Amino acid sequence: MNFTTWMLVLFCGLTLAQDDVNETETLSSFPEMSILLQELGAVKAKLEAVETKLKETKSQVLVVNDKGKSLETKLKETENQVLVLQEKGKVIFIKFFFTEAYKVVFSAGIGGGAIGPFSTSKTLVYTRVITNLGNAYNQHTGIFVAPVRGMYYFSFFYHAGGGHPVGLNLMKNNQLVVQSSDHKTLNDTADNGGNAAFMELQQGDQVYVQMQPNTHIWGSSYRTTFSGFLLHQV
Repeated sequence: MNFTTWMLVLFCGLTLAQDDVNETETLSSFPEMSILLQELGAVKAKLEAVETKLKETKSQVLVVNDKGKSLETKLKETENQVLVLQEKGKVIFIKFFFTEAYKVVFSAGIGGGAIGPFSTSKTLVYTRVITNLGNAYNQHTGIFVAPVRGMYYFSFFYHAGGGHPVGLNLMKNNQLVVQSSDHKTLNDTADNGGNAAFMELQQGDQVYVQMQPNTHIWGSSYRTTFSGFLLHQV
């Protein structure tokens, strides 16, 4: 190594040493600056921490937004399901109140020839069912049971001989509504009669024809009949 090279190395070393001394002297000479630099470093660290927190919060907000969108979608689906159920409910309501189940009409006849006289009253059982829309009339008991509250119309007709009196009552829950009767007439060998009435019935009310004690009728499926129908609900 020649002399020139040694001189360059020595000059660079002296320069670096002088820079370190100057920095140390500067910090020693200005302690406030040293504290300020430390505080600035601490503030920078806090800012970086806050920035990290903000990024995490932003990520959480995005997650919440996604969940909110999912909940909104589920809510819309639920609302659609409610609308469908409401429509089904309307259909069921219409079917329940306005379909054939509540179009109540019946007509029945009683046969068998002479019926009575009996010592006590007797419910007539009209066994020949002509029509029974709604199945409110029971052909085994002779009793009509109102399926719904409403205004009903009932009628009954009979055929009888003149050898015994006739007495028929249209009954509602053991209460007389209207009746039809005829006295004994030896000269009149055949009698025909009947009656009818409008009734407001509650659901479960019973209507039937009752034959009075010591009276009779002639059972004829085509002439001795009991009929009724629902006019409208109330």
